[in-house]
Amino acid sequence: MASDTTDPADISDAPEADHAANAANTANTANTPNAPQSHDGARDAAQLHIPVLLNECLDMLEPAIAHSGAILIDCTLGMGGHTEGALRRFPELTVIGIDRDPEAITLASRRLAPFGERFQAVNTTYDHVDEVASEFGNDGLVDGILMDLGVSSLQLDEVERGFSYSKDAPLDMRMNPSKGVSAAQLLATATERELARILKVYGEEKFASRIARMIVERRQSAPLERTGELADLVRDAIPAPARRTGGNPAKRTFQALRIAVNDELTILEEALPRALSHLRVGGRLVVESYQSLEDRIVKTILREGSEDRTPPGLPFVPPDMRPSLRLLTRGAGRADEAELARNPRSAPVRLRGAELIEPWRNRA
Repeated sequence: MASDTTDPADISDAPEADHAANAANTANTANTPNAPQSHDGARDAAQLHIPVLLNECLDMLEPAIAHSGAILIDCTLGMGGHTEGALRRFPELTVIGIDRDPEAITLASRRLAPFGERFQAVNTTYDHVDEVASEFGNDGLVDGILMDLGVSSLQLDEVERGFSYSKDAPLDMRMNPSKGVSAAQLLATATERELARILKVYGEEKFASRIARMIVERRQSAPLERTGELADLVRDAIPAPARRTGGNPAKRTFQALRIAVNDELTILEEALPRALSHLRVGGRLVVESYQSLEDRIVKTILREGSEDRTPPGLPFVPPDMRPSLRLLTRGAGRADEAELARNPRSAPVRLRGAELIEPWRNRA
């Protein structure tokens, strides 16, 4: 599920944007010494994918992974752009790539085949990062972990996956098409109250109740099965004055349904502490978020992990109250003008990172 690129028709409207990206930065590394040449079969994936803030991510990870035997887990492999960049830049690095989408695993594995055993793919959701680290790490610990959140270019560019509100397709939205409930099934079975909650919480949609009511009314006569049908319904539900600004009126509804269908925020909340608990001391976690709901979760967990919890006046710092993390960014990093010019889809990214300075302790 790496956020490699967003549908071009969606990106300007996307609610803080469901993300962006293709791969100019990867091209910048193509002449790096020791970089294997890509097989012809991997070219399509490479051309489709320009990873967002590749150099910035690798710069942040470098102190932890630029040594012999280093292991990096790419929790959101997608089409493999960040992983390829890391393997080219750090010739003694091994990367374990996680993705729930079997097609992404196939394409990325083909693209990264020239790196041989330095790359391994695992088909699962990234909240299983602890199991992956236990299998591939050194005594269950790894040196770096990268998360590039959102929906991938592969998923957006394949119209039939149903992620885009700008192209008519079946209402699916599953990142793994073989598992779980599709968006159409969710719309057909959820109560009006649950639909309103999903739209309000995950889409921050002001007209959530009105849209939910119209969905329930519509399904009494015919199910919503196409993205075009849903986009039209949302447009009709939102008052005309509110439709005049803010881009496509369906953007928040589509974001909300995608998050609900794929349980994205729950996976993120569970993955972050599991990832941190399987970093070695001195290891680093880097996360790219593309909308405020994701970034809020990342910011909260990293901030809490970096706090000294020693009570005021205590003359010493108990080990269990020491901070576990050192933050690597002041606030969130953003794409600069050069990155935006090279890759306009990087506009919504928020980049955060942390170094583990004490073994991770969950701070519930």
